[in-house]
Amino acid sequence: MTAPVFVADSLAGASPGTTLTLDGPEGRHAVAVRRLRVGEEIVLTDGAGAGAFGTVTAVEGKERLEVSVAEVRAEPEPNPRITVVQALPKGDRGELAVETMTETGVDAIVPWSAARCVTQWRGERGAKALRKWRTTAREAGKQSRRLRFPEIAEPVDTRRLLPLLASAAFVAVLHEEGAEPLATADLPTAGELVLVVGPEGGIAPEELDAFAEVGARPYRLGPSVLRTSTAGTAAAALLLGRTGRWS
Repeated sequence: MTAPVFVADSLAGASPGTTLTLDGPEGRHAVAVRRLRVGEEIVLTDGAGAGAFGTVTAVEGKERLEVSVAEVRAEPEPNPRITVVQALPKGDRGELAVETMTETGVDAIVPWSAARCVTQWRGERGAKALRKWRTTAREAGKQSRRLRFPEIAEPVDTRRLLPLLASAAFVAVLHEEGAEPLATADLPTAGELVLVVGPEGGIAPEELDAFAEVGARPYRLGPSVLRTSTAGTAAAALLLGRTGRWS
């Protein structure tokens, strides 16, 4: 069984032979929920690419354990980097999208308040929704044994989204009427690849026009039309395979 992953506040000074302490909410989860015991393997990560692989050497109370480090790994920055611009779905489909994209290997997710989004993030409701997305990414990152969790950016509207698209090495606006399939698109070997996923009501014509002005073209995934909560995961998997990051 693969060793479970927990988030440590810092891995500074971690090296083979050193001892690290896991406490607080993560320590409580490890001790009281996962019931880790002395001798079991564990992985600690900062979620930013560093990982300490070791063995539990002591369990204290209900929320603290000691870990003897056997190996330290530093995961390099991904290249090409895959970012998904995700239109805000209704209900809990946003967390579903974040969860599956994290498990798949997406590097960054940008919440997008598109013109046809039924859901709008405003005030405390928006702040709470953003926290949920970030918590979901963290938990899904741990579950999928990632050392580098995806960044969940601050939400943007269409105007504030355009600079990101203009600076990317490649942008695909997922659209059922796209003339070219994403499976045959000419992809760069480095830089940032951006996928734009529209809302259930579709991307508005004026948004497509604005995207076209910064070089973002529409592409189709396949003969079927996916929901907004699943399209990003499917498209990201395609790019991860095509760019060799899954090889």
